[in-house]
Amino acid sequence: MNKTVKIGLVLLAVIALIFVLKYFMDANSKTIEDFKVEEPFRTTINTKAIATGKLNPEEEIALKPQISGIVDQIVVEEGDVVKKGDLIAKIRVVPNEQSLANAKSRIATNKLSVENTTIQYKRDKTLFDKGVISIQNFENTTLSYNQAKEALRQAQNDYQIIKRGSISGGNAANTNIIAQIAGTILEIPVREGDQVIQSNNFNAGTTIATIADMSHMIFEGKVDEAEVGKLKEGKQIKVILGAINDKEFPAKLTFVAPKGVEENGAVQFTIKANVDIDSTENIRAGYSANAEIDISGKENVLAIREALLQYKRSSDKPYVELQQGNGKFKRENVKIGISDGINVEILKGIKEGDKIKVWNKASDDNKDDASKKRKKH
Repeated sequence: MNKTVKIGLVLLAVIALIFVLKYFMDANSKTIEDFKVEEPFRTTINTKAIATGKLNPEEEIALKPQISGIVDQIVVEEGDVVKKGDLIAKIRVVPNEQSLANAKSRIATNKLSVENTTIQYKRDKTLFDKGVISIQNFENTTLSYNQAKEALRQAQNDYQIIKRGSISGGNAANTNIIAQIAGTILEIPVREGDQVIQSNNFNAGTTIATIADMSHMIFEGKVDEAEVGKLKEGKQIKVILGAINDKEFPAKLTFVAPKGVEENGAVQFTIKANVDIDSTENIRAGYSANAEIDISGKENVLAIREALLQYKRSSDKPYVELQQGNGKFKRENVKIGISDGINVEILKGIKEGDKIKVWNKASDDNKDDASKKRKKH
């Protein structure tokens, strides 16, 4: 081996030694990452179910006309408070020409029948008085005579109803729309001059006005199938209205639907609750609302913030990292209980006084604090 090769090997060895020494120096010079720690604490944890829905009146009815026609007059406005029996609107009857002609024809036909049976009745009465015909024949003639007069009266009444909306032509009930309950006028979907259709077996009819008793309100919402099995009628809940500065109202659960409906891939169940409303509150129908329902709760349980938990990818089991005496952290599996979304109950794996790793570097926070202090000075 010549001298040049030896020198080259020595230089390579020196360079390699320098790189090794530099690596260890850099490794030893790295600052140890310092993490904040938190301790378990005792608290009360309540699990809640949240139902989204609306606040609606318990009693709400739609007023519909009993005869078709034109809205002649509306005497109330939306928001007015009315009593049972108050006049809401008046309907002007617009008769159908064909129906009116048919009614006139029936009157004329029945008049002819009355004239004919009257003549027959008078003739048979004379013969009966003389003993020429039997009492049975006379009774049959009398029956036909009375039936003809009744048919004429009915045809005349039909004509008046078609033409004026009532037999008398005055302020009859079927041309006046009156309040069936005491309450507040929520909506008047028609205006004066609008044509309306009567309510019958084949048509729901035109709604003239909607009235509701605003003193009795109910919450109608939906809960997920995972929570509905824990609900019972009679349970006290809280209803929160976002429209009134997130104000809470006490309520009592009165109905849990026996059948769910699938919505967006999840089965939802309808619930209803009576809401206690203060008479001084200005509550409106249709307010969106959320109901908070306590499902279960535990007092004085050992708990940590749920943000401190980590989960194994392989088994999806929870764990935390506990601080050891040398400042290092050790992974510790835990068994958890109920959670309210912020705090979680610890059943096994952690005891009071343990230092749990917070997944934020304390050094970064310290730098931020130091920079804030420098800015102040």
